[in-house]
Amino acid sequence: MGVINGLLGAGGGMLAVPLLNAFKLETKQSHATSIAIILPLSILSAFLYVRDQTVKISDALPYIPFGIAGAVVGAMLLKKLPDLWIRRIFGTFIIYSAIRIFMS
Repeated sequence: MGVINGLLGAGGGMLAVPLLNAFKLETKQSHATSIAIILPLSILSAFLYVRDQTVKISDALPYIPFGIAGAVVGAMLLKKLPDLWIRRIFGTFIIYSAIRIFMS
């Protein structure tokens, strides 16, 4: 998951959720645990990219408030949505991501 996170930018969640589901965690638990795993990996990756001057913090700053707002909304929705809808949304996102990767 760490390698995928470093290559794709927090893409490790695409591997973490199915892996956690395979270990019999409930859907909501898998998604929440995935975020808990990916958060420190994302912070470390961001630090390394900034340190190596691959990215400038000033380039990322305009997106941070939207990312935080999206995280809050997503966490609230995770509590309220039924597991079936969470799986459908996640599956749709995975398919969309795969199509974008293959098209680029």
